Amino acid sequence: MSEFSVQIEIAGDVGMLRWKEQRVDAETLEKAVSLAADDAIIAHDLRRLQVDLPANDIIARHALQRCGFRLEGRLRSAQRVANDDLVDVLIYARLALDPVYGPHGFSGVMDSVLPMKRMIGHAVFRDPRGRVLLTETRYKEDWELPGGIVEAGESPRIGAEREVLEEIGLAVTFGNAALIDWMPPYLGWSDAIEFIFDGGTLDEDVASGIVATDPRELVAVHWVAPEDLDERVTELSARRIRLLLTGWTGMTEDGHPL
Repeated sequence: MSEFSVQIEIAGDVGMLRWKEQRVDAETLEKAVSLAADDAIIAHDLRRLQVDLPANDIIARHALQRCGFRLEGRLRSAQRVANDDLVDVLIYARLALDPVYGPHGFSGVMDSVLPMKRMIGHAVFRDPRGRVLLTETRYKEDWELPGGIVEAGESPRIGAEREVLEEIGLAVTFGNAALIDWMPPYLGWSDAIEFIFDGGTLDEDVASGIVATDPRELVAVHWVAPEDLDERVTELSARRIRLLLTGWTGMTEDGHPL
């Protein structure tokens, strides 16, 4: 086999690892990348070592992952390949402080490359007349239940409590989720898991005093009768709210009970 080598371009404490396109077996590529990475980080006191490669180069992706490089991003349709097709470019990097070997190294790499899903925490609140509280957002026409995206490292319950406090100024403590729904891709969003908590029936004085407290995202809040939900929310949201109002609890897919 012809000689294979990798090059490192260094700017300050950051390096870019590259190699010329040529056929090479997985074992040789992994050894070359591992030696070059260890040498560059130690000998040149690098803080960060980065590799950009086409997403269709599966052998290189696996080699980088086995050498402790973590996936950091994707540049869509960023490179032309031999047949003139456009492919995504993946950005991998290894920091000097990253664990590379052992369970922590393996888990860190896999955490960066395995699929991740959004988690959402919403709540259903009712007033004494049986109406449901909905929020009118600034970024879409249909209305939403109070709540929102769960932050990284945050539980769905805590995320829902935080979002409710931010959006409508209501401090609540939830228990178990009443409904957990898998949501299919929609409006440019990828699929997600949504936790809907039953906030119960609010006293009239509390319900009448609720206003939108997050002007960046919300225009107003509204109390909507169950029979009017179809006019204000998506079909999926209406299905789930009505299901919860019947007292049903459990897991759904696209708002349908399993």
